[in-house]
Amino acid sequence: MPIVLKTSPLLWTRLAALAFACVAFSMTVHGARLPRGTGDFCIFCWAFSFAGTLLVILVELFNLQTRVPVSWKNFPITFACYAALLCLSASILFPLYYLRGSASQNEVQNFRIVSTVFSCLATIAYMSEVSLTKARPGEVAGYMATAPGLLKVVETFVACIIFVFISDPVIYDRHDSVKYCMSVYCICFILSAIIILLCIGECTGFLPFPFARFLSAYALLAVILYLVATIIWPIFNFDPKHGGQKQRPYSCSSTQGLCVWDKAMAVAVLTGVNFILYLADLIYSTRLVFVSA
Repeated sequence: MPIVLKTSPLLWTRLAALAFACVAFSMTVHGARLPRGTGDFCIFCWAFSFAGTLLVILVELFNLQTRVPVSWKNFPITFACYAALLCLSASILFPLYYLRGSASQNEVQNFRIVSTVFSCLATIAYMSEVSLTKARPGEVAGYMATAPGLLKVVETFVACIIFVFISDPVIYDRHDSVKYCMSVYCICFILSAIIILLCIGECTGFLPFPFARFLSAYALLAVILYLVATIIWPIFNFDPKHGGQKQRPYSCSSTQGLCVWDKAMAVAVLTGVNFILYLADLIYSTRLVFVSA
């Protein structure tokens, strides 16, 4: 089996991301002494990113792109975008939970600082990989390398964060309007995930309708659904007339991590973020339909 080693900025970027993610989770496992919970999630982010990057490098090293059961035009950049978002999340959560409010310098704290630094470096490396592999104007590339494809990745990731905040504890069962918001998050997440899987599996040609028009119609539907959710969620969570609480409770100051009010506010902000993402997606998808025509 021939080994193809072509040095390029993309290869060095992937090797850097591989090394940074490896150091981040190795330092954490070796000496950070984390309690179960958020620390496990951060370790998963770094380990998942490391394993996926190693797989991508090995496939290209042994020239196996045509033998893997996925579209190699779409898979590497999709994974790099998810890895960048995961490492970014770990870079925010890890110091928030394990470095905030700790002024003492000891060996455990030093391990945690090193993990945070290398997590930030891994985030930068994965963002650089996405920048190097995304489609340029006039270039023929896979859908996931285009702006709408990358937006789909971010949309699903933001939805996953919303699911975490909204379900622990459950804060969407107080009113039917809030349940509507939960249904919006689920429907849009499932459809976006299906689109990503269709692109990675190169199955878009089997659809009984034009894929570009489906993307445009779905983006329009998602914008409408998220627009309503962006309005409804704050009303039924923060308006006292509808059983909400406008001011942040004093008890939240003594809570480690995020209290229920903080999580409801985070969901409100992330709902607005996803609305903006789907709006940008709609603009790009509409342009894609006109270019195809």
